[in-house]
Amino acid sequence: MVKLDKIYTRSGDKGKTRLSTGEPVDKWHPRVVAYGTVDETNAALGVAALKADGDMLTAIRRIQNDLFDLGADLATPDRGKPLEWTPLRIIESQVQRLETEIDAMNEALAPLDSFILPGGSELAAYLHVARTLCRRAEREVAELHAMEDEIVSAEALAYINRLSDWIFVAGRVANNNGANDVKWVPGANR
Repeated sequence: MVKLDKIYTRSGDKGKTRLSTGEPVDKWHPRVVAYGTVDETNAALGVAALKADGDMLTAIRRIQNDLFDLGADLATPDRGKPLEWTPLRIIESQVQRLETEIDAMNEALAPLDSFILPGGSELAAYLHVARTLCRRAEREVAELHAMEDEIVSAEALAYINRLSDWIFVAGRVANNNGANDVKWVPGANR
């Protein structure tokens, strides 16, 4: 169980932080950048949740919890050494749940015949902001995954990739199942 009784440590005053393993790293280390953007995505979903209800709200809250799991996964690098605890890792069933939900939401949507602009309903607009942050997190996790000396599981990378798709589809659902999507009109303002 997590217990936070002291919020500031002053170690950040020198541009350093510690991973969950205790390993000191720079605050701009790619691992810290990746889980920081995962946290930004989570915060944006928290704003979207203000306008969500029912199944959408339940799903967003579950995903927010999963994003903390992903942050814990990324903050606990596999350095090939045993830890004193079992690290929390993203697992395949979390990825599969997103896929199942994407497929279910997508059944009610007409196929796209154009790219769509971020917006429509207030909830959709908030979800589009979360989607763009999630895409950035995905790029950062993918970059970390590609680094020779850093290990990121295939499940963690798949989760953040699938989540950006989930958020896109959820944005369409929030736009009256796509009926209120704002379509891109190429060259409309030339």
